[in-house]
Amino acid sequence: MSNSCTLDYTERKPAPEGNTGYTDELAEQFAQEAGGLAPRPNEQKDETNERGVFVRQPNSFIVPFGEREGEHRAEANRYAIYWAHGCNWSNRPVIARDLLGLEDVIADQTTTHTGESNKYGHGFADQKDYRDPITGVHFLSEFYKNADPGYQGRATTPTLVDVKEKKAVNNDYHRLSNYLEVQFRPFQPLDAPDLYPKKYRGEIDAFNDWLFPHINNGHYRMAFGVSWEAYQEGYNDFFDSLEKLDRRLETNRFLFGDYITDSDIRAYVSLVRWETSYFRSIGPMKKRITEYPNIWGYVRELYAVPAFANYTFFREGRGIGKSWSFFKGYEERIVPQIPFEELWKTDHERAKLSADPGNLFLRHPQGETAEDYQSEISGSIWNSASWEDREPTDYRPDFDATINPLKGLLKNE
Repeated sequence: MSNSCTLDYTERKPAPEGNTGYTDELAEQFAQEAGGLAPRPNEQKDETNERGVFVRQPNSFIVPFGEREGEHRAEANRYAIYWAHGCNWSNRPVIARDLLGLEDVIADQTTTHTGESNKYGHGFADQKDYRDPITGVHFLSEFYKNADPGYQGRATTPTLVDVKEKKAVNNDYHRLSNYLEVQFRPFQPLDAPDLYPKKYRGEIDAFNDWLFPHINNGHYRMAFGVSWEAYQEGYNDFFDSLEKLDRRLETNRFLFGDYITDSDIRAYVSLVRWETSYFRSIGPMKKRITEYPNIWGYVRELYAVPAFANYTFFREGRGIGKSWSFFKGYEERIVPQIPFEELWKTDHERAKLSADPGNLFLRHPQGETAEDYQSEISGSIWNSASWEDREPTDYRPDFDATINPLKGLLKNE
């Protein structure tokens, strides 16, 4: 769950043969060799306010991509996305990258736990010598220290890293996929999908900023909040928002109509996690995702797209294999037998909602150049330095999330 994906022990992948002894002592040794890395901060201790509400830390590496002085330049073979299988935030940019055909332009590397207690956060326990195979570092936080020696927050996934400089470049999951969509357009195939149409970026940004506290961060508000009041606020916001999504999807194939956009990536990764694993840490559920008929069909249709399915990890992070002498729990008895892939491939019957049922993606207008597609990417209120600004409870935008303001406007020309 760093920014917010906390890697607990159940999320680690088996280490390769001969690489099974990643102890806390080794992690301590590597941290000292890296210049004395600080332990990973704790969300519940450092990111809850006086009411017990989880107020997620802002992203610190938010310098945009662009052509102005001080901005990062989009280049091929310079950057890699560091992400974790169990982290919905970090599944987003790799899905976008693959949809946009940028696999040979931007590399990626998964992270795991470090040592036995994960004291130093994201590392590379499943790699030879516990090192990142791209740069040779032991910890994700080394990239942060290289970029800002005074950085004191959590090193989080996703992080876009300049692998030549071994520095963190951007960890702004609010806008990272937008940079891939816009500033990396020159490296995309001409027929790459338009996930973030220029004319409607304001509407998409507004909806994404609503998705963040109500859907994407809803689970964490319940899981990390330390008061009953904070839990109830997160619970009510999340399930009320699912009802709104279900109503919206009753008449829209995707969130903005006939074609997949950036917002669908953001919604999908949270919805699939909720249905298959997140529910375990929040207590009683009002309804499962499968009980929202329109959402259930929607996520299954997205799962049918390879870029979505490839980053859907139904069984990871489940604690499967843990057993007690007198009782085997649901995770061990039932989860290994659930035919997730078959259930999620069943007919979703969503094409009938589209005016263009044979196409899932909006295409760039004929004759549009990469330069035409450029624009400044907006900032996000959720990166504000103010705790009050980032407090999710009172965020009530002046639009109705059940209504698609772009209904019928997204069209292939």
